[in-house]
Order: sequence, then C-alpha cells, then structure tokens
Amino acid sequence: MASGMSAKRRWMASERIALSVLSEMGFRVLETGRRVVVNGVEVGEVDAIAEDSEGNVYAVEVKAGRLDVSGVRQAYVNALLVNAKPMVVCKGFSDDAARELAERLGVRVVQLSDVFLVESEELYALMREVVEEVLADYLEVFYGYSPQLKQEHLEVLQAIASSADIGDAAGKLGVDAQALARKIEELRRAGVLPRWAVKYSSVRRVAQVLVWRRSLASALEESSRLVETARALREELRELKAAVSGLAAQLKRLSETAAAVEEKSRASQAQGQQ
Repeated sequence: MASGMSAKRRWMASERIALSVLSEMGFRVLETGRRVVVNGVEVGEVDAIAEDSEGNVYAVEVKAGRLDVSGVRQAYVNALLVNAKPMVVCKGFSDDAARELAERLGVRVVQLSDVFLVESEELYALMREVVEEVLADYLEVFYGYSPQLKQEHLEVLQAIASSADIGDAAGKLGVDAQALARKIEELRRAGVLPRWAVKYSSVRRVAQVLVWRRSLASALEESSRLVETARALREELRELKAAVSGLAAQLKRLSETAAAVEEKSRASQAQGQQ
C-alpha cells in the first residue's frame, strides 16, 4: 500500500503554502533558507526572513505539524542569532506548555488549519491511501472473509443489501429499526460482519458483497452439478452408442444368416424338381 508523501516532500509543500499565506497577510518574504552562523560555524537554518508593513523583520520557522516546546526554543534562539523577531507558522500548539512558552518568549505563532497546510500533491497521496485501504477491506470481505452463514443471518443480510436505509430493511424483516440494529450487532459479534463496518452504509455494502458472493457460490455449485450431469449423460450416450452398434452388428449377422438359409432352401427346391 502506498505510504503517502515523504516527510521532506510534505515539509516542502507546507513551506510553500506557509510563505504564500504570509504574503497574503502583507508580509514580504526577503529570503529563504537563511544560514545561521556563529563565529564562522553554521549552527542552524531559518526557513525564511520576512518583513511586515511596519518594517519589522521576522525569522520564520515553518512546521508541517504542531509546535512543541523544543520548536519554540529553536525559533527563539535562531531569531536572536539572525537579529530578527521569532515567528512560527504551524498547525497549532502540541500542548499548553508550548503555548505558554511562546507567549513568554514573544514568539509569534501563525496558526493555520490542516486544510491550509495540505497541498494538492499531499491530498492526492492521502486520498489514494484511503481508497487503497477501503479497497483492501472490501477485497478481504470478498476473497478472504468466510463467515459461517446461517439461514437467519442470510435473511438479515438480504434485507439490508436490498434496502436503501435501515428503516426500509427493518420493514422487510417485520421489525423496528432498533431491533434491526441489535441484529446487526449480533452479526458483528458472531463474526458475520467485520468490526470495521460501523456505519450503516458500510454494513449495507458488506451485506451486498456477502449476498452476492453467496449467490455466486450457489451459481458455481449449480454449474458444477450441471457439468457432472453432462458428463454422466455423455458417458451414458457413449454406452448407448456402443449398445446400438452391437445390436446393429447382431442384426447384420442375423440378416446374413437368414439370407443363407433362404438360398439353401431355394437350392433344395430346385434339386427336388429335377
């Protein structure tokens, strides 16, 4: 199954979005990837240097996730070393300690929602992963899931599979929706329904798969019986053909014998007349 975007690619996407948002907020991005050097030794890197409309310069750190205490400290120290004000763009704080420390140190935090820090490339990867997981669940139901279906189980599954909602299915079974909900839970405990099928829409799709698979299995069994019947008929026809051939041979021999007897009879009559 696809694992989605790598951590590096995810961070790069978050950085592009964060800087775009800062520009929309009125900041001017002066530089990206500023090296932090102390006494000729590189000790870190600031994601961006940005300036607001009042001329204040910020050292901007971009976090793809939430900001923790360590991240606050890093942003504060790096800003001091490049002689700028500290700023972090992230999805929020990881805990209250990080929030309090940021306020105490004067670290400005621009908090964006999860939507803002997800780019189309990441959305594609996430959606692909979700779709693959769903397909894997339903393929497992079809190929690798073999519950022991009793007749009462099958009746409930057929009602669910052929109904638009739980009320419709309950009506087909002659019970109310609560009673059907209890039956569904019983099917789940009995292992007929998988545990992940919690929403009724998922239960309905699983029921459709199980009913269809049962119908397919029945059709295959009927086909096997028809094939066996055809084979038996073919064997019987072969035996009948052999019997008919044997009978034809006997009839031929009888005909030849009768012709010989008749010929001898005519010969005898001819000699008597002489």
